[in-house]
Amino acid sequence: MTVRDIARPKDELVTAKRTTPVEELAKLMDDRTVGSVVVADGDTIEGIVTDRDIALKCALGGGDMKTMTAADVMTEKPFTVEADTGVYDLFGQLREHGVRRAPIVDDGKLIGIVTIDDLLVLLEDEMHNLSEIIRAESPPYTPA
Repeated sequence: MTVRDIARPKDELVTAKRTTPVEELAKLMDDRTVGSVVVADGDTIEGIVTDRDIALKCALGGGDMKTMTAADVMTEKPFTVEADTGVYDLFGQLREHGVRRAPIVDDGKLIGIVTIDDLLVLLEDEMHNLSEIIRAESPPYTPA
């Protein structure tokens, strides 16, 4: 299974421009129930803004969310993952880079995103499937 198989596709991705006000980014995150916005120019990734970036650079740093833009708070050139990367390799890369989410690229073009939350849901689904196999093949449990 590759990252392409599990990534949220580009049409579900929340994106913005470098000039988007931080206040608007926060509203986008709230409206779409996401923790990040990919800053992009078409299919080219310029950065990523997380809810943590906003909290630390605006709220804690004393910045003004009305005048600051995505360019002021984003992580430039964020870690990305190639679409054909295996899911197992993805785990190691996320750990190595210390990130919870990664935009997915195919030949350098933005095609989606994958998050730790997505991976946890995938793992839970797979564990449920495995437990159903075990239940079907095991004798019923009868308490003493």
